[in-house]
This record gives sequence, C-alpha cells and structure tokens, in this order.
Amino acid sequence: MPRILYVEDDPNLGFVTKDNLELHHYDIVHCTDGLQALEAFQREQPFDLCVLDVMLPHLDGFTLAQKIRQQDTQVPILFLTARSLQEDKIHGLRLGADDYLTKPFSMEELVLKIEIFLRRSQKNQTSDAKTQTPGVINVGNYSFDFEKLHLQINGKTQDLTFREAEVLRYLTERPNQIIKREDLLKAIWGDDDYFMGRSLDVFMSRLRKYLCDDPSIKIEGIHGVGFRMRW
Repeated sequence: MPRILYVEDDPNLGFVTKDNLELHHYDIVHCTDGLQALEAFQREQPFDLCVLDVMLPHLDGFTLAQKIRQQDTQVPILFLTARSLQEDKIHGLRLGADDYLTKPFSMEELVLKIEIFLRRSQKNQTSDAKTQTPGVINVGNYSFDFEKLHLQINGKTQDLTFREAEVLRYLTERPNQIIKREDLLKAIWGDDDYFMGRSLDVFMSRLRKYLCDDPSIKIEGIHGVGFRMRW
C-alpha cells in the first residue's frame, strides 16, 4: 500500500482523515507535531507522499517541508492549510511543496489529489505510465529524464519535484510553440484560477534557474498569453 506521512495536530480531524484514508487502502503514519513528523520521516522512509498541515506545534509545516526537501527532493508534498492568504501558499510552493488544499476540504477532494500524485509517481506507476514520454529527452545540452525526475548537464544532476517535471515535460513536448497559460494550468493543475497562475510563475522561475547552465535555453513569458520554450 502507498505510505503517506500525514501531519495534523487537530485530534478530531486527524482521526477522521486517517480513518478515511486507510479505508482507501493507504498506509498512514499520522503525526501530531512537526518534530515528531520529521523524526518519522527520517526513521520510516520511504514515503510516497507527505500531507502536511501548516500550523503545527514545535515545528511549523513550512519548516518541516523545507527539512524534508533537504533530504528528499522527489517525494510529493501537499499542504493542508486554513490560511487563505495567497502569499502563504506561494511561500509553501517556493519551499518545494507541490500543491495545497485549503481547509475545510472534502475527503473526496483530498483523495483525488492524493491519487493524482501517486498515479504520477515513479514509485506507484499504474497502467497510464505507458502514456508517459519514454526515455531521456535532450533539451539543449541537458538530458531530461522524466521518469527519474532528473536534469543532467556536464555530470551535474538536478533532482526535480513531480510538479517541476510535469511542467518541464509539457514545455519540452511543445518546443518553440506559444503555450497558453490557461492550457498549461488545466493540463497540470486542472484549474486556471488566479492563485494557480501565481503558482505556475513560481515553477517557471525554478525551471529557468535549473536550466541556466545552457544559455541557449529560454523560457519566454509572452505577455497576456503564456510561455514559449526555445533551445
């Protein structure tokens, strides 16, 4: 069964969510504070997904995510947060999170997001993995391995998160084409609202940084339209 690190300090919500996720055949390690969760992550790896509340005792969710990312660049991180401020959500993504869900949420919505991540995870590939781009893609002087979530150049490897790899694959499959922002958002996130647009800008900034060792590669912003990737 897929193993999920679930961190929530509210005892009632934690019990109900853990119980429901176990009914969906997930192996849940439930922690009630950030330090306990960090110890569990270090002790009980590997996890297939981390579901983190933001407001946690001893170690907040943002700091916890940052420490998890220092040890594992690939495990998907999903934030559960009562915070509605967009800057808080953007901050979480900049720390390496892949997505968020705002409380109160429905169990169906949480399960759907989990299933999407696990379906796309190399550790939990299902039959739809046959539709993924096989092998390694050459992007300028880089080698991009989507299944391993790696970017390589001159012997240097950059590990990607799942979202980063998905966005980069979408771009590399459409070289020199103008890609509408809303098309990319719907393909990756399933939504094109304002916040998701801000999220996309965070991921584009990361990818530009990762690809900076080859100056021939450009991810251009087309004002009012979207993006175009050239190499």
